[in-house]
Amino acid sequence: MENINNIYEILLKKFGPQGWWPLSKGRMQTRHHSGPPKDDHDRWEIIVGAILTQNTAWTNVEKAIENLNRAKLLSIDKIRKVPVKNIAGLIRPAGYYNQKAERLKIVAEYFSKHFKKRTIPSREELLKVKGIGPETADSILLYTFEQPYFVVDAYTRRVFSRLGLINKDADYEEIQKFFMENLPKNKDTIKMYKEYHALIVELAKRNCRTKPICDLCLMKCSK
Repeated sequence: MENINNIYEILLKKFGPQGWWPLSKGRMQTRHHSGPPKDDHDRWEIIVGAILTQNTAWTNVEKAIENLNRAKLLSIDKIRKVPVKNIAGLIRPAGYYNQKAERLKIVAEYFSKHFKKRTIPSREELLKVKGIGPETADSILLYTFEQPYFVVDAYTRRVFSRLGLINKDADYEEIQKFFMENLPKNKDTIKMYKEYHALIVELAKRNCRTKPICDLCLMKCSK
């Protein structure tokens, strides 16, 4: 059985740098942004993506973001001002569009203060905002604000429980603690957290699916 540091190296060698978070290039295109967010537009788009990706595939999120781009509404101030129903119609591809539109309004109001003051919210603060759970909070902290929080998603649980490294019934905090205690803490920690999360997603999409394609997988697991 490989340890989590070795698994990271194996996945990185196999799939290469993933360059997350995916950010839009324009109205109809996306690009992989391999560095930190360059400005508030990038930061806000990451936050929007983190809300929209709840309970849906990223391809659906991209469609919703394209719609917001076309309508010139992918800005924190415009989301604050536009009616919920307008947002809902544009983000329909991401599912739960009425609920997510309401959440985007709440989140825009909350983050506008941090953007203006150039402050970084604490994890505890984020978890008090309606619509932000642990995975969303950690995605925002890691990718938007370059804070060292390892993001745990359904793919993480699936892959590492099959590898026998975590209990499939472990809660979010337990799994996150497992990664953060066992991965190195140095100047590259944030970069590694980003890459590792993206590499796990790539492995899950290619091989470690709900019905796994084990014959083509580079990992040896117990299923």
